[in-house]
Amino acid sequence: MEGRARIRARGKALWEDTPIAGRTSPKASYSRYSEHFPLETLKSEKESKYDSKRPRLSTTVQRRTVSGGMGEHIIAERGGKMGRNLHDLGINTRMNMAHVKESKSGSSGIPLKMVTNLFGLGLPNTWLLFQYHVTFSPAFESRRLKVALLYSHNELLGKAKAFDGATLFLSHKLENEVTELSSITKNGETVKITVRLTSQLPSGSPVCIQFFNILFKKILKMLSMHQVGRNYYSPSDPVQIPQHRLTLWPGFSVSVMQFENRLMLSADVSHKVLRSETVLDFMTNLYNKIGPQRFVETCLKELLGLVVLTRYNNKTYRIDDMDWSVNPTNKFQKHDGTEITYVDYYKQQYEVVVTDLSQPLLVSQLKNRKSDTTTAARIVHLVPELCFITGLSSQARADFRLMKDLSLETQLNPERRQQRLLRLADNIQRNREARLELENWGLHLQTQVSLVGRVIPSEKILMLDQICQPMTAADWSRDIRNARILEAQPLERWLMVYSNRSEEIAEKLLNCLQRVGFGMGFGIERPKAVRIEDSTSAFLRALQQHVDPDIQLVLCILSSNQKDCYDAIKKFLNFDRPTPSQCVTVRTLSRQQMLMSVATKIAMQIICKIGGELWAVEIPLKSLLLVGIDVNKDALNKGQSVVGFVSSINAKMTRWFSRCILQNSSSDIADCLKVCMKGALKKWQKVNCELPSRIIVYRDGVGDGQLKMVMDYEIPQLINSFRETNIEYSPKLSVIVVRKKCIPRFFSEANRELQNPPLGTVVDREATRPEWYDFYLISQVARQGTVNPTYYNVVYDDNGLKPDHMQRLTYKMCHLYYNWPGVIRVPAPCQYAHKLTFLVGQSIHREPSMELAEYLYYL
Repeated sequence: MEGRARIRARGKALWEDTPIAGRTSPKASYSRYSEHFPLETLKSEKESKYDSKRPRLSTTVQRRTVSGGMGEHIIAERGGKMGRNLHDLGINTRMNMAHVKESKSGSSGIPLKMVTNLFGLGLPNTWLLFQYHVTFSPAFESRRLKVALLYSHNELLGKAKAFDGATLFLSHKLENEVTELSSITKNGETVKITVRLTSQLPSGSPVCIQFFNILFKKILKMLSMHQVGRNYYSPSDPVQIPQHRLTLWPGFSVSVMQFENRLMLSADVSHKVLRSETVLDFMTNLYNKIGPQRFVETCLKELLGLVVLTRYNNKTYRIDDMDWSVNPTNKFQKHDGTEITYVDYYKQQYEVVVTDLSQPLLVSQLKNRKSDTTTAARIVHLVPELCFITGLSSQARADFRLMKDLSLETQLNPERRQQRLLRLADNIQRNREARLELENWGLHLQTQVSLVGRVIPSEKILMLDQICQPMTAADWSRDIRNARILEAQPLERWLMVYSNRSEEIAEKLLNCLQRVGFGMGFGIERPKAVRIEDSTSAFLRALQQHVDPDIQLVLCILSSNQKDCYDAIKKFLNFDRPTPSQCVTVRTLSRQQMLMSVATKIAMQIICKIGGELWAVEIPLKSLLLVGIDVNKDALNKGQSVVGFVSSINAKMTRWFSRCILQNSSSDIADCLKVCMKGALKKWQKVNCELPSRIIVYRDGVGDGQLKMVMDYEIPQLINSFRETNIEYSPKLSVIVVRKKCIPRFFSEANRELQNPPLGTVVDREATRPEWYDFYLISQVARQGTVNPTYYNVVYDDNGLKPDHMQRLTYKMCHLYYNWPGVIRVPAPCQYAHKLTFLVGQSIHREPSMELAEYLYYL
C-alpha cells in the first residue's frame, strides 16, 4: 500500500529532526531501560535455583495470583481492578441509623413482580472457608514451584484448594492447626512445608466474597471466555458489522455479592467493540491523508492513550508511546539469554507472520502494584500490524448510522437479555469441568431470583397558571405547551453574534424565539446583532467590543461544532466577562420543520441562564436545603479534578447556587466541601432570612472502593462547615451516594413477555445490601434496550425520614432538571453538578466567575 513502506524511514527522520513540544528524543525517553521485551518475554531480575531449568514467562515484578485445582489454572491476579470493588465490604452504615435498623423498606405504591439478573448460590448452612498460611524451608521465590510442591499432597488437601504462594484456601479443615509436610524437588533437595490455620471464614466475609469472585472468573475461563479489562468475552462467537468495519465480542460481567438474605451471582451482558483495522492500517491511512510533514505529531496525538487488543493472546494494552528506532527485525534477549527478532518470535510462539518489516513499534508501560514503589517501570513493545484498536473514535460516535447499527446488537431488550443470561447459566450447568469446580467447593448455581418492587405515584407539574398531570413522566412537553412558566425575566439587552453567511438563519431563529417566548410568558426584544467573519478570533473580537455589564445574554451561532471556537467563547464569557451565553450550530437550525421545536428548547435554556424558573413539584418538607455534588477529571490537566457543588436557594427547589472548584488531585474525593457548603448556607440565609433546618446531599461520582473515604473525609467537612457558620447551628443532615452504574437489572412481566419496569419503580429489598440503607429507583425510560436503575445508598442520616419519604423526595428531584421536560436518571442537583463539571473540565479548565453562581449558565 502506498505510504506504508515509507512510514518507518520518513517517520524516524521526522521524529529525530522535528522538535515536538513536551517530548524528548527516543534515546532520551528509553535510556533508563536497558532492554526492550515483548510482554511474553520480560525477564525477571531474580530466578530461583529450583526453577532455572524450566522455561517460564516471568516479569520483573511479582504479582500475587491464586491457583485453583491442580495448579493448571491461575484463577485471577490479586490486587487488580476487582479488588477495588471489594474495598467497600465491611462498611456498615445502617447500624448507626436507629430508624431503619428494623426495616429499611417502604410500603407506598403499587406492588410489582419482577425478575432480576441475580442467581442464587446454594451453600450448606455450616459452610466455612479455611484459610492457611504456608511457609517453605529453605525459602525460595518461584510461585510455580511452591504450587507444585504443595499440591503434591493432594490426598491431604483434597480437590478444592487455591494457593497464591503464601495463602492456602481449603473447603475443609485439616486435622491439625499446624501441619508439617515435606516434598522433594527434581534436583533431589528436600523442602519442608508448614501449613498453619489462620482463619475460619463464613460465606459473607469480605475475603470469601473476593474468593467467590475469583472462582467465577475461573468458571468463565472454563467456558472458553477470555478476560478483557474487567469482563469476559467469547472471541469464538463474534458479531460482525461489516458496513462499519466493526466486530463485537459478546460477553458477560459477573460479580458475587452478599445481598439481603443470601449470596447471589449477578450477571449482565457486555460487548467489546473491536475495529477491523489494525494500528498499522490506521497509520497508513493517516499518512496518505495528511502527508509526511505532520505525520509523526498527528500520529502520536491520535494514538497515545488508545487501548489495543492483540488477538494472538487476547490481551489489551494502552499505547503510551511509539519507538521509531525499533522495527520487527530488531532482536531482543529472551530469558534464557538467547536473542531473537520480533518477526521470528511471533512466528515461533504464535504462528503469526509479520509482513511489514519497516513499521515502528508501539510502547506500552505496564502498571506496577500500588504497594510496589521500588521496581522500575516495565515497558513492552507491540507490533502495530498485530494490534487491533478497541472502542470507537469520536468521529465514529458522531456517525448516526454507525451508532444506530451498533445499538441493534448492544442494546438488548429485556427478552433478549434474559435469553443470554439463561444461556450462560445453562452453559455453566452443562460444562462438566465448571460444574465440578463449583461442587468441589460445596457451591451450586440456583435459579434466577424474582422479587416484588413498588411503583410510587407520579408527580404533578406545577406551572404558573395551572397544575399538569402528565400523561407520562417521561416527557411532559406537550402537557405544558400552552402553560405559562413560573417566572421569567424579560430578555431586553442581549447580543446575537453570527457569521455573514448565517444572517438568514439568525433572523428565522429570532422570529421563532419570539413566538415561543410569547406563549411561555417570556418577552424577547430584538437583540444587538453583530455580523462577523467565520473564525474564532472574529468571535472573540466581537465579544471584547460589545459585551458590557448590562448585557443579559450572548447568543452565538456557530458554523460548525469545532471545539476550539466553542471553548474560546465559553472561557471568555465565564471568566473574563462573566455573562450567560448560548451557543448553537447552523446545522441544528438548518432543518426548517424542526426549527420551532429547537427554538422552544433554546428559549427554555435561556430562561434558566438569566435566572428564570420553568416548573416545580410539590415539596412537603420545609426549611430544606438540597445539594448535588459531582467530581470529574479535567481533560487538559490530568493531575486535576473538578468538583461541582450545586445547592438549592428557595423552598420550591427552582433556583440554584452553583460553585466549581479545581483541586490538584486526580482522585474522586472532594477536599473543598467545607468552603462550598459555607457559601451555600450564606446564600440560603440571604434569600430566606434564616438557616435551613434540614440538609440532604446527593453525592454522585464516587468511584469503586471510595465509600469509606466519603464517610471519613467528606462528611466531616460538611459537619464542620455548620459549626463554622454558627457555633450553635446543627441542622439535620443526610448524605446519599448516587451510582448510575449498578449491578442488578430488573424486568417486569406483561403478556408473558419481559419488559422494562415503569417509571417510579422502587426496589428496596432482596437485591439490596443488609448492612446499608439503600434502594434502587427507575426514573428514566429506555426507548431501546434495557433500563438501568439508579442506586442510592444513604450513608449518613440524622433527618430520620421514613424510607417512603426519602424515596419519594428522591423521585421528586428527578423531575426538576430544566434541560429536559421529563424525569431524568439522577436528582436534578446531581445532573446540574455534572453539567457544571463537564463544562469546566472539557472547555474552561479554570474556576468560573462567582458572578454567575445564581444562574444555570452551564446548561
